[in-house]
Amino acid sequence: MPEPIRKAIVVGASSGIGAAIAKRLAADGAYVAVVARRDDELQRLCDEINQQAGEERAMPFVHDVRNRDELPLLFQDIARRLDGLDTIFYAAGVMPEVEPNEYSTDKDALMIEVNTIGAMAWLNEGAKRFERMGEGRLVGISSIAGDRGRRGNPAYCTSKAAMNTFLESLRNRLEVKGVSVTTIKPGFVDTVMTKGKPGLLWLISPEDAAKKIVSASLKNKNTAYVPGQWRLVGTIIRSIPSFLFKRINI
Repeated sequence: MPEPIRKAIVVGASSGIGAAIAKRLAADGAYVAVVARRDDELQRLCDEINQQAGEERAMPFVHDVRNRDELPLLFQDIARRLDGLDTIFYAAGVMPEVEPNEYSTDKDALMIEVNTIGAMAWLNEGAKRFERMGEGRLVGISSIAGDRGRRGNPAYCTSKAAMNTFLESLRNRLEVKGVSVTTIKPGFVDTVMTKGKPGLLWLISPEDAAKKIVSASLKNKNTAYVPGQWRLVGTIIRSIPSFLFKRINI
């Protein structure tokens, strides 16, 4: 039997996949620190979780992942409030709309800061702690978009590709020390990022995604596509030669 998740941090928990992961963990008996920028959404999430659990299972922590200076003390405070820590989920992410003829460094920088550097900062804090402990789980919510450079949103693909490589590097460093690092690559999930976009293949709910993500984490998988059929798609996409891939309108 895999070691259960008892005390976890979910970064980017105010909505979407992150909120669904927090609910799933609490329903399974875990205590969860939920982290995000929006205080009202965090409080609403915690109230819902705690009411259903009949006890305080979720604690809110307001934080902008771009504010790295406050992270070390915040991380220590969360671990103290939880009275321990065994798992970190990084689910924060942004994908502003980018027009086909738009080249916005401001939007690009935002995606790199939140999707990549924010993940590095939180996962590094977890890595330091878990390496000392000789156990723990780090889980990064990336995207199938990171498998190739697509014309629709270059910086988003870049941010997720960088996250994938960072997670793989952490895994290679930490696995021998008893720490599991899992890369999650969702396809299309019914969140604000996909709202209003027609014809999305294999669209799933945040709740279904969270169930699969938590399951993959408990199994200490290296990489998990969500849902699983995206693995074949990802394999095919990665194998297409560049001279052909650049002709495909994706």
